[in-house]
Amino acid sequence: MNDLRRTLLWSVFAVSLLMLWDGWLVHTGQPSLFAPAPVVASAPAASGPASSANLPTPSAALGAPAAAVAADGGASAPVVPKSELITVTTDVVKATFDTLGGSLVRVELLQHRAQDDFKQNMVLFNKTAGHTYVAETGLIATTGLPNHKTPFTVLSTERVLADGADKLVVKMASAPVNGVQLIKTFTFPRGNYAIDVKQEVVNSSAAAVSPQLYVQLVRDGSAPTAEGPTMIGAPQAYLGGAFYTGEAKFQKVEFAQIEKNEAEFQKNADNGWVAVVQHYFTAAWLNNTKTAREFYARKLDSNLYALGMLFPVGEVAPGQTKAIETQLLVGPQEEVKLAKLAEGLELVKDYGWTHIMAKPLFWLLNWLHSLIGNWGWAIVALVVLLKAAFYWLNASAYRSMAKMKALNPRIQQLRENLKDKPQEMQQQMLKIYREEKVNPIGGCLPILIQIPVFIALYWVLLSSVEMRNAPWIGWITDLSIKDPYFVLPALMTLSTLLQTWLNPTPPDPLQAKMMWIMPLLFSVMFFFFPAGLVLYWLTNNILSIAQQWMINRQLGVTK
Repeated sequence: MNDLRRTLLWSVFAVSLLMLWDGWLVHTGQPSLFAPAPVVASAPAASGPASSANLPTPSAALGAPAAAVAADGGASAPVVPKSELITVTTDVVKATFDTLGGSLVRVELLQHRAQDDFKQNMVLFNKTAGHTYVAETGLIATTGLPNHKTPFTVLSTERVLADGADKLVVKMASAPVNGVQLIKTFTFPRGNYAIDVKQEVVNSSAAAVSPQLYVQLVRDGSAPTAEGPTMIGAPQAYLGGAFYTGEAKFQKVEFAQIEKNEAEFQKNADNGWVAVVQHYFTAAWLNNTKTAREFYARKLDSNLYALGMLFPVGEVAPGQTKAIETQLLVGPQEEVKLAKLAEGLELVKDYGWTHIMAKPLFWLLNWLHSLIGNWGWAIVALVVLLKAAFYWLNASAYRSMAKMKALNPRIQQLRENLKDKPQEMQQQMLKIYREEKVNPIGGCLPILIQIPVFIALYWVLLSSVEMRNAPWIGWITDLSIKDPYFVLPALMTLSTLLQTWLNPTPPDPLQAKMMWIMPLLFSVMFFFFPAGLVLYWLTNNILSIAQQWMINRQLGVTK
């Protein structure tokens, strides 16, 4: 029975370790150990003639030449449209627009450090020879209209958010194409990563037009640079597209599925949004009004993909102007703020399969941070609360362990005396357990109950951008990367060994050795885990040791 208990405990430990390792593989962009084989889906049906299938392809590089259209609507000789970069700065972003297309081609997050150089700011949008991640908009119809290849003229003059101002406005107008002009107005609110985007269709032609407006995110499929100088790269939950509608809810669309024309998602709805997701950050086009829209995802070029929404503008009569308003989010996955922007937007923060438990745990962690003001101490406080919630379960487990430890000399002697009579030995052991009222597997159930909670908290700490660049004390200046001096992992290893010392020693010498070797192997992984995770495990170990030591003393069990 004693061996059964240890076998069960080691099985639980091994499964937990396997699940944590699988989570780490997923976060580092590697395939899950349990990933199913890809399912071949049928190709999506083609839409109507004025649909996403007719969208113009983006220019291959910043400032690439494109054919110009004469202002009177007639075709002119091929020329190279002028491409000018316009940069504006607020308190949270530094954004760059390309006047060729009026697209947002670079966004620097001023309050977040770069992934490969913590002395630089994080750049989310960018358009270089080796990387493309931009936001584009334009019009489509049966005739040519302004799109993301059309030259635009910047009408606004402000480039920096003024002191005391609550917003910065960037306004630009396209060159007329077939008598139709597109005017884009980007409004950057102070302290906000959600940009208000108003797009006006001005019909100066002699005939009515019925265009559609597209908003799209264009990105290559390359993974971001590793998050800090870790052994196997930083955690990176999910890289790919995402769609959300009230009916289908959150739908992931991987770049590989788009590449193979296997992406499955709801194509038409009167609500919802589209996003591109990566670890800690996201970009999304939002429209919270009940308006018909078509969702699309398509391959543009080698390793280049577009995900977007298409809105019918309706008929625009000669001399008439119609407008559609959307929002463009480019920033960190701050869960509380995302939930306020649009329904389901907080789901871009990837908790894996632990979402049901992870979400309330993050709420509690965020609440503690609002009281304490430091994410490191908030983690400590959260572990204290969890240990308090599970106090009686843990006490039951530790009492069982303490009683087993007190009985170990008798059990050891029994095994020596009856080593040639295993059946009798088992009967005598069961008799001792009954007399002493000890359940050999009494310490297992409390552990089994707590494991899902601990794994969910693991995902919370691994997925929360709030841990990124967040200091704790002294040398811990960023809870999202490893301890630079390995102090926390070393302390955690010592605490794990102390826990092992407090537990009952297995009678079997091989099992006794494994009881010491396994915690050491387990602790090695933590030398490369983010400091916030190690802090959580260290705090949990210290509180467990304190509770187990107190119970051992109460029961008179000493080493």
